[in-house]
Amino acid sequence: MGVDTMANENLSEKVSVNINSSTLSAIDLLVDNGYYSNRSDFINQALRREIDQQQRTIDRIIEQNIRTSARDDNWFVGLYGLEESYIRELHQQGRAITLRGYGVLSISSKVEPEMLYQVVKSITMKGRTIAPDEIKQHYGLK
Repeated sequence: MGVDTMANENLSEKVSVNINSSTLSAIDLLVDNGYYSNRSDFINQALRREIDQQQRTIDRIIEQNIRTSARDDNWFVGLYGLEESYIRELHQQGRAITLRGYGVLSISSKVEPEMLYQVVKSITMKGRTIAPDEIKQHYGLK
């Protein structure tokens, strides 16, 4: 991951969730009695536990996507960084790729946009992209 693009980024996202009053009361009771530091802490820990329980399913989905991806289809979950050296290498090889991912995509500010556009055909993201605005706009990213 490029240091220049990740150094000052907050990688958390704000999500709005509706919770019924009785559930929220139980969360508040646990928070007020010191079991969690706040509501967000409780919700984050509950989500992590559920993801841990679903890890085999997640791994199976990832493996299936990797197996069925085309040679030049870069599929990822988590953090993925596009650095200048990799883009140059693809360009020199005359290769073009597509990117599909869930998580955080970081495109170094040192990457030349025109070269990037030649080697990265498309980017499909569920998550966050850290890149110069021109690049985000070109690929229709947030």
